[in-house]
Amino acid sequence: MKSFAYYSSPVGKIRITAGEHAVTDISFVEDEKSLPAGEPLPLLEQCVAQLREYFEAGRRVFDLPVEQAGTEFQQRAWRELRKIPYGQTICYEEQARRMGNVKAVRAVGMANGRNSLSIVVPCHRVVGKDGSLTGYASGLWRKQWLLEHERKTGNLIGAL
Repeated sequence: MKSFAYYSSPVGKIRITAGEHAVTDISFVEDEKSLPAGEPLPLLEQCVAQLREYFEAGRRVFDLPVEQAGTEFQQRAWRELRKIPYGQTICYEEQARRMGNVKAVRAVGMANGRNSLSIVVPCHRVVGKDGSLTGYASGLWRKQWLLEHERKTGNLIGAL
């Protein structure tokens, strides 16, 4: 059974979905009128608390059990995303290189686009080869805001 929670972030309402053992979706919600009420679960409360810390104090590392359905390639791409340090960016080609196949740039971009765990699996930290902001399902303005937020708070000492 899935449960839901919501968090009002500086860049919009976020819907968090969790099963019994893992967070399965963190996404921005555009239509707030159709938001169902969710059963409070400790895991959802923990996720909301960590997102709040990210936005308010620059939490650098998320410590949540997460799970999303995808191919083995997508799983590898998403694991690689979690290795990108807070406040830093890499390009899609670099992500493909780190995964062992520099020619898989387009496949990496497609996998990143299917990431259903926004912010916690930080696909917003992947940019074009020239440093341009490209490909963010929740809107490039949000990607820019998240990157600027991380740059501003990146000088905090220690990781929350």
